[in-house]
Amino acid sequence: MAHQSTLIAENIHSYLKVQEEKDMLRFITCGSVDDGKSTLIGRLLWDSRLIFEDQLAALKADSKKVGTQGDDIDYALLLDGLQAEREQGITIDVAYRFFSTDKRKFIVADTPGHEQYTRNMVTGASTAGVAVILIDARKGVLTQTKRHSFLVSLVGIRNVAVAVNKMDLVGYDEERFNAICREYAELTRDLGFEEIVYLPLSALKGENVFDTSVNMPWFQGPTLLHYLESVQVADRSSDRPFRMRVQLVNRPNLDFRGFCGTIASGTVRPGDEVLVPSSGQGSRVARIVTMNGDLEEAGAGQSITLCLEDEIDISRGDMLTTPYARPSHADQFEAKLVWMHEEPLLPGRSYLLKAGSATAPAQVTELKRKVNVNTLQYEPGKTLEMNEVAICNISITRAISFDPYQENRHTGNFILIDRFTNATVGAGMIDFPLRRATNVHWQSIDIDKQSRASLKGQKPRVLWFTGLSGAGKSTIANLVEKKLHSMGKHTYLLDGDNVRHGLNRDLGFTDADRVENIRRIAETAKLFVDAGLVVLTAFISPFRSERSMARELLEDGEFIEIFVDTPLAVCEERDPKGLYRKARAGELKNFTGIDSEYEPPEHPDIVVDSSSASAEELAEQIVRELFG
Repeated sequence: MAHQSTLIAENIHSYLKVQEEKDMLRFITCGSVDDGKSTLIGRLLWDSRLIFEDQLAALKADSKKVGTQGDDIDYALLLDGLQAEREQGITIDVAYRFFSTDKRKFIVADTPGHEQYTRNMVTGASTAGVAVILIDARKGVLTQTKRHSFLVSLVGIRNVAVAVNKMDLVGYDEERFNAICREYAELTRDLGFEEIVYLPLSALKGENVFDTSVNMPWFQGPTLLHYLESVQVADRSSDRPFRMRVQLVNRPNLDFRGFCGTIASGTVRPGDEVLVPSSGQGSRVARIVTMNGDLEEAGAGQSITLCLEDEIDISRGDMLTTPYARPSHADQFEAKLVWMHEEPLLPGRSYLLKAGSATAPAQVTELKRKVNVNTLQYEPGKTLEMNEVAICNISITRAISFDPYQENRHTGNFILIDRFTNATVGAGMIDFPLRRATNVHWQSIDIDKQSRASLKGQKPRVLWFTGLSGAGKSTIANLVEKKLHSMGKHTYLLDGDNVRHGLNRDLGFTDADRVENIRRIAETAKLFVDAGLVVLTAFISPFRSERSMARELLEDGEFIEIFVDTPLAVCEERDPKGLYRKARAGELKNFTGIDSEYEPPEHPDIVVDSSSASAEELAEQIVRELFG
């Protein structure tokens, strides 16, 4: 940091003011493995003199120990911080680094090159304004180049610098550089980039990185640093309509009620009209409160507290907007989804969708088509594996406010979260609301569930039998229904085999089809409960997530989970349909307990074991516990 030492020593306040007034550029480097991304950023850090003495000493030591450049400095080690990366010589995680020059401050994300870490690359690109895509001059445009270019376009980056690296290894050949430029231009013709700049360089030797290369006099363009210092990234956040998601309702006393959040776009002033799209209620801004006092105006990126003139209903997750350009407010939309988890996406499974501070249960209702990021072609598919991208329809249990991602990156993105592990499993970009969904409303009906149940003289509920094939679910459920019928109860039994002759005849036994099978049964059971019936269901229902989803469709006390906990060995010994034998022989795929997992209930309401008592005894036990 020697080039800034004099100013720091002479006038620290002037130095801090200069730093504060510089604008910030976030950019990402991406490309295939060994294209030189980490080396390039390391060179930028080195040449910008932003390496402290202890870092320099450690870098020299590490270069000798695990470096790849012999006795020379291995600049990549400034970025490859994980031990696994240093041992393998590759980048696995996203490494963020800060550096500055006299003209600008920078935050750079060095992202992995391996295909299996595509999700990490999407994470790094999500906040970047510029992408530096490296191409090895020897190898040219590769599959990973196509993949990263598509993903960069997907997350909304419109300025791209194509750094054709390792030009020293091809003799600084101008025609080789031009051929790569032509090929890349053809590849990205339909990706919507606003500006593509091509730069020949050698990151290792520092040519056309900080300083102009003497070995490539035929190139009259800028160095990479000059491009990064001068590129103008269109930030239209301030020009867009006002948007702010409420992160906290601040009510420290009876005299103060403020709504805290970060402005996603637009500006706001005292006296401006604001609207809550979820309720349609509006008010005017009374104050803009910050830690440093009230403001007369606030804009995109500022964290503020708004006080309104009127007491209107606003909660965490709501959005405050201008009434003159409202966002969409819907519970269904089409989106592009990047899957980020080892467990595949299963349409129909319930996840948590988080958009800003708004969180709600959600399902992928339709996987419309997958995007082959290697060929950029659309393909059919029923599930989504890690690092795959798809266009899909998503349904949420309650409407949220949003803008299309291409119009506003801050209000058009979301993540999906696994409801049991809290792991982030997907990241999405909203395309548009499903307008047809806004025309569907709940029809008011005079005869309700309570009226129907009262007529039958019973409390409606679902007795959900779950367990392995051969556990005795159907046999026990049938006996329970007979006993309830003799007691004058109005019942209906939904059996796993029976519904596959009609309602679910189009479904197979893959994990995705099993999820959809249970989703349909849960919705059907809910309708029967609304009719005032006692519903019995006998399904393997192997996944906790879907059983939990079924429970959440009903009111408290209406879902009774009955686990027929019969050991696998006993079920296999019975094998009434010969299914275990076929599964063991490899003739039957996706069979629960053999090559498809069964997730036993963690907190079932009733547990019975048909290996220790007869079906008649267990049915009597269940009826006695539930109906006295």
